[in-house]
Amino acid sequence: MRPTMSDVAHAAGVSTMTVSNVLTGRRRVSTQTRTRVERAAADLGYELNLTARHLRAGRTHTVALAVPFFDHPYFGELAARLARLLAPEGRHLVVEQTGPSREAELAAVTRARWQLYDGVLLSVVGMTAADLDDLRTSVPLVLLGEQQMPARYDHVRMDNVGGARLATAHLLATGARRIAVVGGAEPSADAGMMPARTLGWALAHEDAGVAVEPGLVVRAPADLASGREAVRRIVRDGIAFDAVLAVTDTLAAGVLAGLAEAGLRVPDDVQVVGFDNLASSELTVPALSTVDPGHEHLATEALRLLDVAVARGPGRGADGAADAPRHVTAPAELVLRATTRERRG
Repeated sequence: MRPTMSDVAHAAGVSTMTVSNVLTGRRRVSTQTRTRVERAAADLGYELNLTARHLRAGRTHTVALAVPFFDHPYFGELAARLARLLAPEGRHLVVEQTGPSREAELAAVTRARWQLYDGVLLSVVGMTAADLDDLRTSVPLVLLGEQQMPARYDHVRMDNVGGARLATAHLLATGARRIAVVGGAEPSADAGMMPARTLGWALAHEDAGVAVEPGLVVRAPADLASGREAVRRIVRDGIAFDAVLAVTDTLAAGVLAGLAEAGLRVPDDVQVVGFDNLASSELTVPALSTVDPGHEHLATEALRLLDVAVARGPGRGADGAADAPRHVTAPAELVLRATTRERRG
């Protein structure tokens, strides 16, 4: 049989409460007593079952983050920010990769092992609004992501439309008139990141009275190689362009490689703006102008909303006005570096 806390107390000649205080660090205990308890626990091979203790108390002090990819720089930086915010409170972050897959995202919320966590932050890519609306779970849940989400869940998102509109407006103010949007899609505010950022690009043209050309919407996956290949396609097809809005910084880094390969100077021949303000954006050559989507605001608000959801318990939030779910959009800011020129006039 496994040794119990009572066995440790008997061996050390103290009460079980003293053993608990020593092993959990809740109260100060004399050095002599602490040493006696720790030696007795080690001799008996006793291990404190913190998981069971946390479950009885209703808290594990652990937050789960489910993201599409581990190796995408944005999600890596998001996880690092969340872990840094949790650490001073003695809380921990566990990260799960979902694919992105509808089934994996559903499983991330519904499977029993999530019950070991106080709550879940879910970055939604594969699931639809209908999937989420049908979801039944007692686990406190905050959604992250750029597509349309059901009103019944707390949701934190970037200002994709506003950020792309801001970046494109700056390029137009510097004299650019043929701005390619690399990673573009059919413009839409609620269909996901790429459509939303393409909508911001289109609205900035409308604001400035400049016509958009469909040929400047260049579809591409959000990775380095696709950014370089997008430039190759534009140049090969003879499409004139004097600026690029890349819908992610990762794509923008690939665009810079493609422009260098084509012998085009940045920003003299072609200006470039990315989106995400990743740490690596300062290290490209030239240093990348980009949209900061409010990373700290996003992480802080996501944890705040999750803490509120944990405190109010399961089954509440969508019915009462006081507990109504919150939908938060972080403010975007344009960070200008060396890949863009100054505004004219």
